[in-house]
Amino acid sequence: MASTTTSGTPARTGRAAGGTWTVILCWITVLLEGYDLVVLGAIIPTLLKTHHLGMTAGDATTIATLSLVGVAIGAVCVGPLADRLGRRRLLIGSVVLFSVLTIVVPLANSVAMFAALRLLAGLGLGACMPVSLTMMAEHMPAGRRARASTLTMTGYHTGAVITSLLALRVSDNWEVLFYLLGVVGLGIAAIQWFKLPESEAFERARQDGARRVPFTELLKPAYLRAGIGIWVASFMGLLLVYGLNTWLPKLMNDAGYPVPTAVTQLLVLNIGGVVGLVLGGWVADRRGIKGTTMVWFAVSVLMLGCLSIRMESDLLLNVVVFFTGVFVFSAMVLVYAYVTHFYPASVRSTALGSASGIGRIGSIVGPSITGALVASGVGHPWGFYFFAAVAVLGFLAVLTLPRGTGSDPAPTATPAAPAG
Repeated sequence: MASTTTSGTPARTGRAAGGTWTVILCWITVLLEGYDLVVLGAIIPTLLKTHHLGMTAGDATTIATLSLVGVAIGAVCVGPLADRLGRRRLLIGSVVLFSVLTIVVPLANSVAMFAALRLLAGLGLGACMPVSLTMMAEHMPAGRRARASTLTMTGYHTGAVITSLLALRVSDNWEVLFYLLGVVGLGIAAIQWFKLPESEAFERARQDGARRVPFTELLKPAYLRAGIGIWVASFMGLLLVYGLNTWLPKLMNDAGYPVPTAVTQLLVLNIGGVVGLVLGGWVADRRGIKGTTMVWFAVSVLMLGCLSIRMESDLLLNVVVFFTGVFVFSAMVLVYAYVTHFYPASVRSTALGSASGIGRIGSIVGPSITGALVASGVGHPWGFYFFAAVAVLGFLAVLTLPRGTGSDPAPTATPAAPAG
């Protein structure tokens, strides 16, 4: 890189450039996860229609569930490793793992192999989001960590939209979706190898000797209260995100809205999610993460309750669904922002991995319970009553969180922030 000078300007420039690459590459990594976690749902109708490998609806459900299980295991396991070995190394390895296995998925010669490959790919995929969020937070001053988390997560929704649009174009050639993801993932890993810097906060923690961090560190008195609140809030938050994304069109259809209107609400919901992520991070950095997260969950309760009421006005319905997306989706990410702010670098990745992993359990439970309500004929309004109750529990969990912080100081040389 540039040689050092007495003024130290090249060193500061190098750190700023490293911060810019961190922002770009972590955002793209989260985009890849959003792409992958939607791709299976996008192709299941085609797999069943063509009877690929003799796949049944039950097989598809099993594959989808195992994919999420793999993601949950990967998210929990990566934290201690990232706090011990480094963020950069773990992120690159995780991207390579899920990319290679994703390329192999279309080559599976049985349903069992298809499911196994999705499970193993999930291990790498689950590591990507918590490590990316950790690196983004650690390359930002403490006062901007909420925005670091929420802006990073806009990549997730961007990836989901890209998958949906591509799935409409490739039609029955679903294999292209997997090949494209795998090849792009390997390309991103190569760029990360050359351009992604290690977290300065991790380097400082390692120099201080705080290198080996087991999961049990989170169970110590200093962190236990925060840990329980975070785990419950993360569980409830991802239950809402996945439950709504999976069943909103069906719940709307059960309420008497025509199918096109019901499907459109899913798009409106996710547009609101992107707006909410940008808005939520901005407010949280100014008003405090805990208080903002509580407000976000409280408004989510109100919005979800309103959706249980049949609305005659399409405009009113769109407004309510939009604001449901604004508050529900960003409430979940603000929990992650709290983690990056509260925990010091020595345990930050472990804490974020545990929050993501336990939250993934909610992502499995949410669609299952909502599906059971739909199957019993009471999806509307009880599905929305259920979601509102979950948001209440999320609010109460955040209420228990301490307001203090165990975070390390921000770097003295502020890295470049994302544009805009």
